[in-house]
Amino acid sequence: MKKILRILGLFIAGVAFLGACAATFVQVRGIPSYDKPQVAAQKIVATPARIAQGQKIVNAMCADCHLNRATGALTGKLLTELPPEFGKLYSANITQDKAHGIGAWTDEELIGVLRTGIGRDGRFRVVMPNFVHMSDEDVASVIAYLHSTDAQVQPNPTPSHEQEPSFLAKALVNTVMKPMPMPTGAVLAPNPADAVAFGRYLVVGRYKCYDCHSKDFKTNNHLEPEKSEGYLAGGATMTMPDGSAIVTRNLTPDPETGLGDWTEGQFVQAVRYGQSPHGPLRAPMPKFTIMDDAEAKAIYAYLRTVPVVKNATPEDGATAVATR
Repeated sequence: MKKILRILGLFIAGVAFLGACAATFVQVRGIPSYDKPQVAAQKIVATPARIAQGQKIVNAMCADCHLNRATGALTGKLLTELPPEFGKLYSANITQDKAHGIGAWTDEELIGVLRTGIGRDGRFRVVMPNFVHMSDEDVASVIAYLHSTDAQVQPNPTPSHEQEPSFLAKALVNTVMKPMPMPTGAVLAPNPADAVAFGRYLVVGRYKCYDCHSKDFKTNNHLEPEKSEGYLAGGATMTMPDGSAIVTRNLTPDPETGLGDWTEGQFVQAVRYGQSPHGPLRAPMPKFTIMDDAEAKAIYAYLRTVPVVKNATPEDGATAVATR
């Protein structure tokens, strides 16, 4: 018996030692670096149509994190909407400044970071959304806009702030939160005439609605979004400007806890203008005012097809949340 207990004690001590070694490795390594993405040589042609489309996408998807009100430009800031357990994480300067922004980046390097999350220095951009499913044309449009003469992308020498990740954030990026692979072929957007297919593209590729509106950022599956835990059923915790927590809404067509009782018109008003059937939408949900009605209607059409999930979130009322 003593021998068994001694062996068990040695085993437990060994496991504890390995755990301590792993924790030390994560703490010292921090946010990992990778080989720079290999992107075929190309030069984005900045047509007026691309610049206009890129401006629309950047202001819908990038400005919310990168626009610093103090500078009036995309110089980055502290991301206050992230749960505090991730530490203090900051968006980068993405103006055309060559020292502190992306002015010295090639088109291939910009494609690489947008697709995979890995920058020209090999560092993994841990909180930057990956656009692995965004169409090649939309990616080209984003880059065309970033190279444009618009005021908010002009060179600004504001340095990007160093990241201050918590141990949890370091552990996640060393285990489950990894860069995305480069697409192996062309990425095309569906024909907008197919509302459901185009709506899915908008949800997973261009606007990434599922990223916030699934159960938890830590369990999202970016390669196969539909396999994310609680896909589009809400429940992810975000932080309000005043520091309080808010839980994202269920977007599945459940009539009691989701959008099953919303009309198309009500959904369009909510997404574009922040006015839901139950009152104004709250931050950090942005108003997609530059999204056109056709896009909002396509998203609505797609959301009507996703599996129903009954998941009450706070806007359904205290009684519903208590019984979920």
